[in-house]
Amino acid sequence: IFEEASNWAKLIECDTVSDLNNKVVSQEFNDIISISEALHEKKIAEIADKIKSDSLHKRLILIAGPSSSGKTTFTKRLNIQLRVNGLKPANLSIDDYFLSRSHTPRKANGDYDFESIHAIDLKLFNEHLCRILRGERVKIPTFNFVSGCTEYRGNSIQLEPGQPILVEGIHALNEQLTASIAAEYKLKIYVSAITGISLDPYNRIRTTDCRLLRRIVRDSQFRAHDARETLRLWPSVRAGEEENIFPYQEDADIMFNTSLLYELLVIKQYATELLNQVTSEQDEYSEARRLLNLLNHVLEIDKFNIPDNSILKEFIG
Repeated sequence: IFEEASNWAKLIECDTVSDLNNKVVSQEFNDIISISEALHEKKIAEIADKIKSDSLHKRLILIAGPSSSGKTTFTKRLNIQLRVNGLKPANLSIDDYFLSRSHTPRKANGDYDFESIHAIDLKLFNEHLCRILRGERVKIPTFNFVSGCTEYRGNSIQLEPGQPILVEGIHALNEQLTASIAAEYKLKIYVSAITGISLDPYNRIRTTDCRLLRRIVRDSQFRAHDARETLRLWPSVRAGEEENIFPYQEDADIMFNTSLLYELLVIKQYATELLNQVTSEQDEYSEARRLLNLLNHVLEIDKFNIPDNSILKEFIG
């Protein structure tokens, strides 16, 4: 996937930040946006075609990836492409199967460990999966994150014969999550943002930096977190990925790269303002300055040229 991203950047003569900036100066960046988005759509359509071609067996589509990889938007776009192929997929959220607070495992410091797979009611989740795939109508729980309890609000799922179900979440590739379903019925998709562009021929842009910048912007837009708070939590997020996501990525049948060649040009206008609010007295200052130095190499474009279904809209709104 990384090699593909790098080769694609070279193919359209935009494999360094300098090349990207030149496209902005010469007013050619709209082509970069169109090509990048078209590549995503083509890849998603190919995945939907693969599912359609084996729809009698690949009934359970499992989608996982690290933080800010764009899993949610990818799942929505895959759902649409499956419908184009005549399928009627259902979505099942792992988040609705959290155990009640009294049964949630804790970390060594006493905090709740919501990222542990054992924070999920695995027995109930597997029971519901089996019944849904048999064609039964199943009442689906809704987890109340305020009260920390499971509620039933009248939601239900019933699949027509041969229709797939989409499950998205950090544990989706972990066999423990779907232990009751035979491997032949599963298709595992790993989603991540593998950056193909470099600062110059000698210095790469870290994939994790792009995800971190996405998260900083998203947390500000939708979670009322400032950049300092996101930076403070990032080491814990990364530790959770190392434990719960990365060990299972090689088990994926398909990998999808959500990175967009042009995204730093758009992220810059949001992230720069947020990172400048981190002061020199705060522990996160040096990391904020490092990210600002990265963004200083990139020019800026307006977000209004971006399609509404772009994965980038998941972060910038």
